[in-house]
Amino acid sequence: MSNTPDPHEPGPTPPNGPGGQQPTSQQPYTRQRFGRNTLPPTPFSLPGQPPAKSRKGLWIVLGIVGGVLLLVAVGVTLLVNLVGGATRHASDLADDFTRLVISGETNKAYNDFMDPALKQRLSLEDFASGVRSLNLDPSCTTSYDDLKVSAQNGTNIADVAGLIQCNGRDIELVYRFAGTDELKMVTIRLKPKT
Repeated sequence: MSNTPDPHEPGPTPPNGPGGQQPTSQQPYTRQRFGRNTLPPTPFSLPGQPPAKSRKGLWIVLGIVGGVLLLVAVGVTLLVNLVGGATRHASDLADDFTRLVISGETNKAYNDFMDPALKQRLSLEDFASGVRSLNLDPSCTTSYDDLKVSAQNGTNIADVAGLIQCNGRDIELVYRFAGTDELKMVTIRLKPKT
């Protein structure tokens, strides 16, 4: 048996540092090492940099701003569709009424489109004779210069103005439709343009 140590056998452990602890390469946190306004290093930052700030407040503000913008966009879209739908409806009413007048179907135009209050002021006979005096024919075309839709005290109002053009003759048209659920003609003016 020999007293020479085997290189493959673990040898005695070296003595521990002062107080029985392993020596470490880290020094304890001191103001002298890091300075007055710096923090010790963390695993996710460089030495001397403050830790990353929370962005929770930023995300809350961005979420609120985004929500408000979304509500505004939805509101504008609904308003445009509502006004556009009412304008389209008024234009369709004016087109349908004018087609009947041009084609000579005065009874249908009178009965289907005119408000009862207008019928009391303008009889069917007077309306039909006034339309006949305009000498309208199938070559006549319609163009609208102005179309306004509004609401007053729960009543929807559509004002339509334009021209009926017939072989070099122009006839001014002015209609007003009004109603709560269904729009009926409350004012009409058809006269040759001078």
